[in-house]
Amino acid sequence: MRLLLLLALPVSRALTAARGVTAALMLLALFGSASALAAKSPEAGSEPLPVLTLSVLQFGTAHWELEHLQRRQLDRAQGFELKVRLVADLPASRLAVASGSVDGAVGDLLWAQSRYAAGTPYLYLPFSAQIGEIVVASGSAITQVADLVGQRIGVAGGPESLGWLLLQQVASQQGIDLARDAQVQFAAPPLLSQALRRGQVDALVTYWHFAARLRAEGGSRSAFALADLLRVLDLHPDLPVLGYLFPQAWAAQNPALLGKFDRALRQGKTELAATPAYWDAIRPLMRAEDDRVFAALRNGFVEGIPEPLDAERIADLRRLLSLTGAKPAQLMPEALFFRAEP
Repeated sequence: MRLLLLLALPVSRALTAARGVTAALMLLALFGSASALAAKSPEAGSEPLPVLTLSVLQFGTAHWELEHLQRRQLDRAQGFELKVRLVADLPASRLAVASGSVDGAVGDLLWAQSRYAAGTPYLYLPFSAQIGEIVVASGSAITQVADLVGQRIGVAGGPESLGWLLLQQVASQQGIDLARDAQVQFAAPPLLSQALRRGQVDALVTYWHFAARLRAEGGSRSAFALADLLRVLDLHPDLPVLGYLFPQAWAAQNPALLGKFDRALRQGKTELAATPAYWDAIRPLMRAEDDRVFAALRNGFVEGIPEPLDAERIADLRRLLSLTGAKPAQLMPEALFFRAEP
């Protein structure tokens, strides 16, 4: 019996060893297959994409193009990932970028200038050249600045809005003080649109998308565009008065990422301008009540797509800031205006 046990022991060990080898081979085969799959995966061995986070208004016009950019994965094609943080109002968006919880946000030229004067500089990357319009009732006789004397003027955005400052600047060149010679009231754009519909104001200085809605609904027309006032002031009419703002310190550390974002953004704008079908996916964000409003908003956005900044346009933007009250010693420098790579 002892002899049989002794003979069986090597056999048992051999079987155990064989099982171990078999298990090891199976594991090697398993890991080998996994490695092969990983090697074939496009994500294998690649570093994570840099992330750019932007704060935008949920129903703002910038959200339209950023939605398209993400839907078409134009960010990933340029080698970065765009994340959009939606907010309900402009103060929340400004707070997000000022606090550093996002990398950038949309703002107008005057806000960027005010932050620079306060010691908090932002890099300004162009978004839109749409300023706004002077809207009047269809039967109104108002066609020029001089016709606004004695009229009831509603101003969207408050006393410091760019449209109102531009209008006053042009009026003053004609010897008109609109703050004195007209009845001016400031209110939120939707309230003023309603006031124009009801005949409670004679003219409305408002943002372009509110003007587009009013015109598309019928009963009102554009007396003149605020871009027309730029021509009167001998400025280029295609000035991007809205931009994506990035804290200067952050921008200085991320020039490559900003270049990628600019290229993706320009590609998205080109697609939206050339292919109307792309707008079908954006339409839910536009809150267009009917096809006329939808078309007016789409066309207005495309008309506002700015050309890349050059030395002439940067000089005109800085002169515009001077005309609207910026002090020469506190004027945003040229270096804070983003210029695309050739």
